[in-house]
Amino acid sequence: MIKELHVSLFDIIICLSDALDLISPAVINHHKRVAYIALNIAAEMGLSKEEQTGLIIAGILHDIGAFSLKERLSSLNFELDFPHQHAEKGYFLLKIFEPFARVAPLVRYHHVPWNNGEGSKFKGESVPLGSHILHLADRIDALINKQQEVLGQVKEICEKINQYSGELFIPDLVEVFNRLAEKEYFWLDAVSSSINQVLARKARFITVGLDLEELLNLTRLFSRIIDFRSRFTATHSSGVAATAEALAKIMGMSKRECMMMRIAGYLHDLGKLAVPAEILEKPGKLTGDEFNIIKGHTFYTYRILENVGGLEEINTWASFHHERLDGKGYPFHHKADDLSLGARIMAVADVFTAITEDRPYRKGMTKDKALHVLKKMVNNSALDPMIVSSLIKNYEEINSIRIAAQITASKEYEEFEKQTA
Repeated sequence: MIKELHVSLFDIIICLSDALDLISPAVINHHKRVAYIALNIAAEMGLSKEEQTGLIIAGILHDIGAFSLKERLSSLNFELDFPHQHAEKGYFLLKIFEPFARVAPLVRYHHVPWNNGEGSKFKGESVPLGSHILHLADRIDALINKQQEVLGQVKEICEKINQYSGELFIPDLVEVFNRLAEKEYFWLDAVSSSINQVLARKARFITVGLDLEELLNLTRLFSRIIDFRSRFTATHSSGVAATAEALAKIMGMSKRECMMMRIAGYLHDLGKLAVPAEILEKPGKLTGDEFNIIKGHTFYTYRILENVGGLEEINTWASFHHERLDGKGYPFHHKADDLSLGARIMAVADVFTAITEDRPYRKGMTKDKALHVLKKMVNNSALDPMIVSSLIKNYEEINSIRIAAQITASKEYEEFEKQTA
């Protein structure tokens, strides 16, 4: 019997931050340091707990619109050429999840310069104070050399920030920062390898828990971040999630478990955030090294999700979708006895979606070809024969569900591209 699900909002946003950091070692913990710096500035100013909570969430998620490695690395430069593009994408991603909707504007305007007061508005819209706090925190972290001892850098960082007081940053916020900068703990905590624990202590007033419905809505946001990095994969997770849920229903899972299967489908490729877009979009055959990078994605999905209490069952369903009944899958080489019904369903759903969905460089397989592939994988002890048999018996229904989900996701992707162009 699966126990009642309860997932901490703080844990899940830390999980998303960790997933975003997979793109390069150079960006590891940048989101968390920005959240920490912004929170300390807000606390020093005496802002409300609600405003501090908003800044933690916005800080941890402020660069979610930077999809490519180039964008993430360029965001670490003190002066940016095109700062608003990823901020706009982040805004449109965040606003679809109700608990994040109120912090979405903080992310949207977090690169607006103060410009001696003109930065109180941007394109006719009021810019929240929190956006200017985020901007300052973001640029402070960009100035920290993570390869050197931090206390020896404080004077130079402060000089640089004060140099741009009034131009880039609100002078009052710079003064608050100057007071914080005098305290060694502020810097040592910011660069600590235990930044998760530091933030958790600071953010202990974030006690929001997510129920199953809220978690489903949040993981839809995750799937957009995973899939919208490439037009080649823009609808994949939606197709897998819908297929997995339909198969779970046919296999006799409860309504609640079927919803959990959909969530696992949205999360199953979370580790692909570690895979460069160039590999995802490669139309030809992958090299051995490229395929090894791809093979790492399920490992990263598992390790990231295992840090979120309450997601244990969903994690195994999501992360074991490339395991095989004969133990020749990856990354753990689990055999049939180690694979739950949920994990077996996810494996079938992933293969079925991958071979039947259209990609920009090829059309999806016809029914006959798809069935040939699935039956061959059963014969080779890769996929569960009962689940594949159920899919074959209900092929038209399941395929229609997959197509409908992917058409919806395609429209969402096109609208997202249009809004953020």
